[in-house]
Amino acid sequence: MKSPRRAVALAAVALTGVGLLAGCSAGGGDDGGKTKLTVVSLIPGTEQAAFDAFDARVAAFEKLNPDIDVEGVEYEWTAPTFAAQLAGGTLPDVFRIPLTDAKTLIAQGQLANITEQVEALPYFDKFNPSVFAAVQDADGQIYGVPREAYGMGLEYNRALFEEAGLDPDSPPTTWDEVREAAKTISEKTGQAGYMQMTQNGTGGWQLTAATAARGGSMEEIDGDTTTVTADNEATKEALQFLKELRWTDNSMGSNFLFDWGTINQAFAAGQIGMYTGGSDLFTSLVRENNLDADDYGLTAIPLGDSPDAAVMGGGTLNVVNVKADDAVKDAAVKWIEFYDLSKLLDEDAAIADAKVLADADQAVGTPALPIFDQATLDQSREWIKDYINVPQDQVAYFAEGNEGRTIVGEPPVHSQELYAALDPVVQAVLTDQNADIDALLAKVNTDVQALIDADQ
Repeated sequence: MKSPRRAVALAAVALTGVGLLAGCSAGGGDDGGKTKLTVVSLIPGTEQAAFDAFDARVAAFEKLNPDIDVEGVEYEWTAPTFAAQLAGGTLPDVFRIPLTDAKTLIAQGQLANITEQVEALPYFDKFNPSVFAAVQDADGQIYGVPREAYGMGLEYNRALFEEAGLDPDSPPTTWDEVREAAKTISEKTGQAGYMQMTQNGTGGWQLTAATAARGGSMEEIDGDTTTVTADNEATKEALQFLKELRWTDNSMGSNFLFDWGTINQAFAAGQIGMYTGGSDLFTSLVRENNLDADDYGLTAIPLGDSPDAAVMGGGTLNVVNVKADDAVKDAAVKWIEFYDLSKLLDEDAAIADAKVLADADQAVGTPALPIFDQATLDQSREWIKDYINVPQDQVAYFAEGNEGRTIVGEPPVHSQELYAALDPVVQAVLTDQNADIDALLAKVNTDVQALIDADQ
């Protein structure tokens, strides 16, 4: 077992024009009769207990696979270096990407084809088709394995709710109720009642989620033609909502430059009452940001009145370095199966994984969407019920509120560039009371459409 850890900072940036990976993969190859495999571990700065839990899983894998030598690499997918790491060939053999980036990377030849290895999995036909489609090209070839899937939810701080005199067991169910709760929290506690991510692509990401919740879409697909529609009415409504919270209610504090990492930090520190984010955030909030679990609440994201209103989902994919040879690809899929998939499909593996996490005080039972089918996810939760430590009564509102709702994916074409182009729009609305929303969105349409048209 290789316990020393190496740090890699990765980024969500535009990938257009990035060349194929150069040189050898970060750690693959034969090492004294063993296949050496480098894999992502945890975010740099994560508490030691989490690394101990990871190392225990590595030891168990190596015991089952004595011909594979695993080395963990610290990994965080944040803004500005992913393209450089990708082009430079310094990523590990197994790394993770957002579901939305797969199509671009596949088209550019930057991910290893692992069709043979994945199709050999005995449960290959159980994958959720709507999630699995993200890792396939037009010919059905496979370039990744889904790791987790989530839906957007409304995260809220139960302690701030109580301090403001609000009932944390009756979270908002409409955007009007979110606005009223935000105003109350701000007035009663002095903290930001509601906040929005705004930079490093996260502002556009969450604005897109807010658009879907109101029945709109940032892109329209007609056959092979993609049209950017950022100036749709649902997006304007979402921006107007932010404008009213910021300028009419003064319930968003004074800092308007947050990304995924910094908004999590502020929320865990009790500085933000509510924000939208993935349903899987509890793990990171507790593990990396030391959130008091008793303060965490998660409910369903409110939907608008449109019949097209939907919950935007997303996910994380395991992918393999394009320079990996067959031995490394074989080892990579064995690791992915062991570390991320077996716990969803095998009772013994599920219990072993949950026990290791629980013994290390790591989160077990975070809300998720199924990467196989709902029955499989429900069964895996039943297996580990004795180890679940995520306060289920504090997150039950998410599942209850999403019953019968439509789940939609993120914009599939140049999604990261779209999100980056929308960031300044969100920032402008929060920092300039006279921001011209129509003109800002028209510019997004023009700029991102040019990128899409260049590919067609």
